[in-house]
Amino acid sequence: MSLDEIRQRIEAAARAAGRDPADVTLIAVSKLQPNTRVIAALEAGQRVFGENYVQEAQRKWPALREGRAGVELHLIGPLQSNKARAAVELFDAIHSLDRPSLAQRLARSVQDLGRAPRMFVQVNTGDEPQKAGIPPAEADGFIALCRSLDLPVAGCMCIPPEGEDPLPHFRLLRMIAERNGLNGLSMGMSADFETAIAEGATHVRVGSAIFGERPKRQAEDADPASSD
Repeated sequence: MSLDEIRQRIEAAARAAGRDPADVTLIAVSKLQPNTRVIAALEAGQRVFGENYVQEAQRKWPALREGRAGVELHLIGPLQSNKARAAVELFDAIHSLDRPSLAQRLARSVQDLGRAPRMFVQVNTGDEPQKAGIPPAEADGFIALCRSLDLPVAGCMCIPPEGEDPLPHFRLLRMIAERNGLNGLSMGMSADFETAIAEGATHVRVGSAIFGERPKRQAEDADPASSD
C-alpha cells in the first residue's frame, strides 16, 4: 500500500469521526527498514518516523536527516534506562515512558542536556505480564510523578493485546488521558489505525502497510540489556 493511500485512509477516518485530519500525525515505523525504503518515504514528503531501537536510530538517522528540514524522530519501542541520555539527545518524542526509574533517568538527562523530547506514558491496557507499560490502575499516580519531575508529558500510548478487539483498549487509554488533562493519544497501527482515529488518536504508528514486510532483526541491532 502506498504512502498516499495511507494518508487518504487517515483523512477519511478523521472526517468520518468529525475530526480535522491535521490533528492526526502519521508515524511511519521505519525500524529495521533498509535506507532505500526510508529515503523513498522521505522523498514522498513523510517527515515523522518511528524507531524501536536506540542504537539502530543512532546509526542511520544522522545521515538521513542531513539536508532534510522538519524530520521528526519518535522512539516507539521499549527504552532501557542506560539509553535514556542517548534517547533524549536523538529523539523528538519518546512513546515508551513506563516506569519510575526510567522517568528519573530521563529527567536527569533532560536537565543535563537542556533538551526535552515530548513524552508519552505507555499504559499496559491489557495488564499483560510480558509487556512493557504502566498498569492502568497505576497510570494516574505515574503521570503525577512524571510531572513532578518536570517531564513534558504530552499524552499516553498503548499497544492492545494481540488478537483482541483493540476498541476497549483505545477507549481505556482515552479515559486515562482525559482525566489527567492530556491531549496526546499514541494508538493504532497498520491493522487498526482507523478504529484508533475514531477514538481520538493523535498519533498512529504505521509500518508494514507503508514499507512492506520488514527484514529480520540482526544481532548487532540489539540494544544491550540493562538493569534499573
